[in-house]
Amino acid sequence: MTEAAPGLDSRDTPGAGALFIICAPSGAGKTSLVRALVGRVPRLAVSVSHTTRKRRPGEREGRDYHFVERDRFEHMLAENALLEHALVFDHYYGTSQQWVERVLRTRDVILEIDWQGARQIRARAPDAVSIQVLPPSLETLEERLKRRGQDTHETIARRMRDAIEEMTHLAEFDYIVVNDHFERALAELEAIVMAERARTARRLGRSRDLVGRLLGPRGSGILANALAGQSASRMPAERKD
Repeated sequence: MTEAAPGLDSRDTPGAGALFIICAPSGAGKTSLVRALVGRVPRLAVSVSHTTRKRRPGEREGRDYHFVERDRFEHMLAENALLEHALVFDHYYGTSQQWVERVLRTRDVILEIDWQGARQIRARAPDAVSIQVLPPSLETLEERLKRRGQDTHETIARRMRDAIEEMTHLAEFDYIVVNDHFERALAELEAIVMAERARTARRLGRSRDLVGRLLGPRGSGILANALAGQSASRMPAERKD
């Protein structure tokens, strides 16, 4: 039994990036949406997962996945090198903790993972923002899987069963985006990222100089409270008769 990897919480590092988890059943359009989002929004990085499955036509090492043998993956597990991992369609997938920690110092990070990995991330990074992308219907999802032309009928049937299992966990997520229209779904994802960047603790963590210029010596205390997750400074003062 492997020892749990240490926690990861960007609140421990003032000014650190935000961690976004994006999940979706296979065929919902998650990968296309994430690629478009990264092209539209600056300071976003997508984690490239390690996997034990074989490379598909058109996939590139280091861009789509890091393709590794099963014994190498199991060694990474034993070394606590993975922030999360899951067994999907008889293959392992996992996220490098070292990479995520390094990139979070300067950018926001997107993890494209399944609900199992999302659950592990939330336990280790309580401030992670989780999003599930849903198809508009099961019929649309099945049609998209067939159009990809990558799977047998049996595999598509299995993916549909797993898609339903994935979607039963939707209440665990902070946001739901329905990909019934690509541009609208992309706009919703962008809005979520920008809103999360504007959260008080994240914005103030990146704007220490601004707080100092606006509030002078008082700014230090207000900033400390905000970064500690305290809201007392925003509460109305107690009325004195």
